[in-house]
Amino acid sequence: MKIYTKGGDKGRTGIFGGERVDKDDIRIEANGCLDELNSTIGVVRSLLPESHEWHSFLFTIQVELMVAMSEVATPSALRDKNPNKIKEDMDLYCEKEIDRITAAISESEYFILPGGTPVSAHCQLARTVARRAERRLWTLHKQDPLPETVLRFINRLSDLFFTMARYDMYVNGSAEERWKLFLYKR
Repeated sequence: MKIYTKGGDKGRTGIFGGERVDKDDIRIEANGCLDELNSTIGVVRSLLPESHEWHSFLFTIQVELMVAMSEVATPSALRDKNPNKIKEDMDLYCEKEIDRITAAISESEYFILPGGTPVSAHCQLARTVARRAERRLWTLHKQDPLPETVLRFINRLSDLFFTMARYDMYVNGSAEERWKLFLYKR
């Protein structure tokens, strides 16, 4: 089977169940953001040595993002027919890693300028893509409810990648470039 089908040449694409929707449909836009997030995580992994402690963790995140994309591609009326279901505890999986990392570096009290090391900069990019994906998912959720497990998972990813960016700076001895103290901490 060829990679190109020409089915999308007129601005429509297929979703789970066989329905065809416009390529700028919110379901497709949300999935595009998740796909972009997954690719960004792939870049982070490619920057890490093979022996890095995050490889296996990020692999699991990427696999579950693929599952989330399958669920997002499925209208709620057909969701019971989709065999792909995100793990119920992916938000807790992320929280556990956030807590582990934060214990080593302390909580942030400042807005941090993205950048620093290549890994940190790409984690910050992943954070922003996760936030955009979450916004698109909530727009879709208002039209056709999504599983709460998907929404919680994507919400945790932005916090996770912010924490990972800070941790990479810490372990590499790079100073964070701070902008301002969080307003609630003043």
